[in-house]
Amino acid sequence: MNRPGLKFLFASPAHFIACGLGSGLSPFAPGTAGTLAAWLLFPLLRARFSDAGLLIFLAAAFVIGIFVAQRTGEALGVADHGAIVWDEMVPFWLVLLMTPEGILWQAGAFFLFRAFDVVKPPPARWIDTRVKNGFGVMADDAVAALYTLLVLAAVQRLTG
Repeated sequence: MNRPGLKFLFASPAHFIACGLGSGLSPFAPGTAGTLAAWLLFPLLRARFSDAGLLIFLAAAFVIGIFVAQRTGEALGVADHGAIVWDEMVPFWLVLLMTPEGILWQAGAFFLFRAFDVVKPPPARWIDTRVKNGFGVMADDAVAALYTLLVLAAVQRLTG
């Protein structure tokens, strides 16, 4: 799989967004790099938006993600190219919004999200293998976020 560079990243706003503002260009584990970038950027988003405002932003970012992932995947010749990490970022921002306060909760959310993104439990694997477009790119990670939130809610209920 070809690894895009800075020239590709800045060739289009769609590529810049889809490649996670550059985090997707990481030569090692770009999905993890994109999720880390999302974690680092989250305090900036949190400071700018109310809960409702952030939910509206995330819904818009998801819809935009469908289009930028589609365009970038077409340009790279692979629908869900590894450099496309906006699909990790947006769902992980939702996870962080719903995660209890504290670095341990956030770290747990990070590891759970990455695990569910890699394992792709149903229906994520079905989406990943059969829906080869921008929606599919975004949707399988939304499933990983849902699983992450369910586990976090169960842990919180058991420990709280």
